[in-house]
Amino acid sequence: MLPDWVYDADDHRFMTEALAEAEAAMVLGEVPVGAVVVRGNEIIARAGNRKTETADPSAHAEILALRDAGREVGDWRLEECTLYVTLEPCPMCAAACRQARLELLVWGADDPRAGACGSVLDLAADPRLGPPLAHRGGLEAERSKELLRHFFAKQRQSS
Repeated sequence: MLPDWVYDADDHRFMTEALAEAEAAMVLGEVPVGAVVVRGNEIIARAGNRKTETADPSAHAEILALRDAGREVGDWRLEECTLYVTLEPCPMCAAACRQARLELLVWGADDPRAGACGSVLDLAADPRLGPPLAHRGGLEAERSKELLRHFFAKQRQSS
């Protein structure tokens, strides 16, 4: 994980937008993970988790944002795009990021339970899967972790 000072003002701005998507997901009772896809310094897609709302196990923020970005670009190849996501992607999402041919993947908090970009697995860099996906984590990690802590503390209280 890289420290916040490694990132520039645009990186912080885009992660702030991803955090807003995570907060919106939390309001809906979803695990607070948000994502934005950026191309040419412009957000072209955004999403938060919607697994519960849609009854779809694949409705992770990353997957939804990648789908919308593909529709926006008119191609499944998102080669000139960067995905900002508040939590390190799981195996499904890391694989989708590689399939999308993203230029860069940036995440906030590491996921020690299911992270597939270095915490548990590193599917983003595994050479057996083709060219590696450039990736780095730690951007606004504390803000991302705090949203998750708050959400799960509230879940435990209501159980």
